[in-house]
Amino acid sequence: MSRSAGISFQPGRGTFTGRGARSNESGRFEAEKRVAFEDGWEAEDERRGPKTEVTLEPAKSIVTFNDSPFVGFDRSINPYRGCEHGCVYCFARPTHAYLGMSPGVDFERKLIAKPGAAQLLRKELKAKTYKLRTIAIGTNTDPYQPIEKRFRIMRQILEVMLEFKHPVSILTKSDLILRDLDLLRELASMNLVRTMLSITTTDKKLAHAMEPRAPTPQKRFEAVRQLSEAGIPTGTVHGPMIPGLSDHELESLMAEARNKGAHFTAYTLLWLPREVGPIFEEWLDAVAPHSKSKVLGHVRDINGGKLYDIERSRGLGPKSAYADLLSVRFHAAEKRLGFSPMPPMSTEHFAPPKQASPQRDLFGENPA
Repeated sequence: MSRSAGISFQPGRGTFTGRGARSNESGRFEAEKRVAFEDGWEAEDERRGPKTEVTLEPAKSIVTFNDSPFVGFDRSINPYRGCEHGCVYCFARPTHAYLGMSPGVDFERKLIAKPGAAQLLRKELKAKTYKLRTIAIGTNTDPYQPIEKRFRIMRQILEVMLEFKHPVSILTKSDLILRDLDLLRELASMNLVRTMLSITTTDKKLAHAMEPRAPTPQKRFEAVRQLSEAGIPTGTVHGPMIPGLSDHELESLMAEARNKGAHFTAYTLLWLPREVGPIFEEWLDAVAPHSKSKVLGHVRDINGGKLYDIERSRGLGPKSAYADLLSVRFHAAEKRLGFSPMPPMSTEHFAPPKQASPQRDLFGENPA
C-alpha cells in the first residue's frame, strides 16, 4: 500500500502543465538572463505548457568514454539530449546549461536528437583501436522517451549492437522498450543484453507530479514482467529514494519488482547537483510544501550540511545515519526476496561483420 505524500497542487503563474520543472531560469552560460515577475495577468498559454521542440544534431561521435569513479561503466551512448519525461529530480538537467539553454523547462521541451547515431556507432565499433566493453545506454537521458516513437534511434542502435554482437545495458523509465522485444530476445540468446526499469514510487499522484511524461509505475512493472518472461535479464532501480517523501516505499517496490520477475535490483538516493537543487526546492514549494523541511533536512544531513556534495551523494564519502539505514534496509530486503547479483554479459561473440569483396561480387559469387 502506498500512502499519500501530502501532495497539494498549487497551480499559478510560473507553472507548466505536464512539465516537471516549475520555471525556466536561464542557464549559467547564457549571455542574457530571464527574470520571472508577476504582472497580474493570467498566463493561460504558459500554463497549458510550451510544446516540445526537437533539433537534429549532426554528431561527430556517439560513444562517450569516462573514467569517473562514481559510475560503474566506462562508456555510454545518449541518443538524445534533454528528456521529455520531465523528472524534476533528474541529475542530467545541468547538461542543458552547456547548450545555452535552461536546465528547467528547456531541458524537458527543447530536445536534441542524433539521427546518425547508428551509422556513427557502426563506424566506431569497426575501428582497429576499439577495445570491447559493455556500452551503457540510458545513463544521462532516457533512450525510450516519447520522441523515440518517431525517431527510432534507439532501435537502430540495437540493430547495430546485434550486427556486431556487442554487449549493451539499458536503463529506462518507459514501457516503449517492449517495442524492441524482437531485438532484445536475439541479444539475450547470446547473453548480450541487460535491461533495467527505473521505478520510483507506486503512488500515481506523486509519480505524475515528479515524472509527468513518463509511463505510470504500473506500466513499468508490466514491462518488467514481459521482459522477464521473454528471457531477457531484467532488473529494477528504485530511486531516487526521496527522504520523507518516497523512501518508505523501498521494500514494497522491491517486492513488487520480484513478483513481476525482476532478477536483480538496485536503489539510488536523491542527489541535487548544480541547478537541480533550486529546481527541486521550487517543486517542493509548489507540490509538497509540508514535506519540504523534512526532505531537505535529510538531504543536507546526507551531504554534510549542503544540498549536494559529490563525494557524499555518490557514495564514496562519509555516510549519514539515514544513508546507512537505507542501505541496511535495501540489503535485508534484497536477501529476503531472493534477488540475484547483476549478471555479467558475454564478450566472446563480438565480431565486426564481414564485408563482401567487390572483386568477387563482379562475378556473382556469394562470399562467406
